Amino acid sequence: MTSSMTAFARVQDVENDGELTWEIRSVNHRFLEISVRLPEELRVLEPMVRESLAKRLARGKVDCSLRYKPAGDAVADVRVNLRLARRIIDSAADVGKMLHDSTSVGSMDILRWPGVLELEERDLTPLQKRATNTLEQAIKALVDARKREGAQLAELIIQRCTALRQQVTRVTQLMPVILESVRDRLRARLNELLAELDPIRLEQEIALLAQKLDVDEEMDRLNAHIAEVEAVVKRSGPIGRRLDFLMQELNREANTLTSKSNDVEITRAGVEMKVLIEQMREQIQNIE
Repeated sequence: MTSSMTAFARVQDVENDGELTWEIRSVNHRFLEISVRLPEELRVLEPMVRESLAKRLARGKVDCSLRYKPAGDAVADVRVNLRLARRIIDSAADVGKMLHDSTSVGSMDILRWPGVLELEERDLTPLQKRATNTLEQAIKALVDARKREGAQLAELIIQRCTALRQQVTRVTQLMPVILESVRDRLRARLNELLAELDPIRLEQEIALLAQKLDVDEEMDRLNAHIAEVEAVVKRSGPIGRRLDFLMQELNREANTLTSKSNDVEITRAGVEMKVLIEQMREQIQNIE
């Protein structure tokens, strides 16, 4: 199934230990480029996040971010290092005796002393597990969104292929009439210039001109490339680069057609072909 490189996914998970919100954005890019932003508590998950995204995505510029809002009771507990506090009090008392100063040290002064207040380490394993599970949901939502948009792009390309094939059929039907008209004009012009005209020489010149104007090979290649485009958009996996190559081939044949043309209708058909090809090429830039 065709996948677009442009999509957005947002998944939120709220539980007792806080709120987690994943946001993933992707836009078109030649290769896969991943940018990850995580809160400090979950920075350890970055390699896993990159690996998970790389497994599911082949191309695109991907911005992945996680926001974490702790619950009120999820803040780490604070404890007082009583042993260090007593040593500070005793030391302050000894210094007071030396200075004959009976002023006692204040409690806030003790608490401000480095090391007196200690934060108990919090077990982040449950939070990391929640973040991992929620990430999988966000990646799935992103992939699904890319597939939905990819299906729309595929439908647009199929429509343009149908219109392109109609132009090829139109040119194929016009060519015999155009070639016969060229022969008639050439005979009339040469008859005006020459009283006596060698019929064999005339037919040779007409045959050479017809060969220069013949576009059967271009039409065959255009039909082949159109059929390949229609087949490729139905495949699974990354197809954007192959489609881009096919657009180059289609455009080359359309250019050859217009350069050979000496008829207004054929020129119009060639221009319409190039318009359709350019429309497809613009959409293909978003296909993975």
